[in-house]
Amino acid sequence: MSPPSPSLAELVPPARVLAGQRAADKTALLRLLAGLAAQAAGIDQASLAVALAARESLGSTGIGAGLALPHARLAALAAPMGWLVRLARPVAFEAVDGAPVDLIVMLLSPEADNAGHLAALAAVSRRLRQPEVAAAIRAAPDAASMRAALVG
Repeated sequence: MSPPSPSLAELVPPARVLAGQRAADKTALLRLLAGLAAQAAGIDQASLAVALAARESLGSTGIGAGLALPHARLAALAAPMGWLVRLARPVAFEAVDGAPVDLIVMLLSPEADNAGHLAALAAVSRRLRQPEVAAAIRAAPDAASMRAALVG
């Protein structure tokens, strides 16, 4: 039996919330995200970039309304990890609605924890799809306020 899924507050600690990030396009954004995760998780950036790109090749994780949930499962991880990133300018992301993306929650999970990974994705998606939550994250003056809006 899998351990219980972490709460959003546990999944996205204050150190993994970033505002004003810049990326020229989707590929650059995935590289940026892989770089952030490599530092925090102690995993090779190139491997992370490949894992994120492989997931994107199955279909965009841009869920619409300027939101994206890039994610991957990795053997090297012991526990799920999340990041909340707000871009300074939206980028094209091949989202389901064609809209550019400016709010990203990246989720990385242990390879063996499929149920936990799906539960975490569902929790993040439910929260972000509330228009008032996404609006509050976009309007937040700093990373602490962004996180407060996400975790509730």
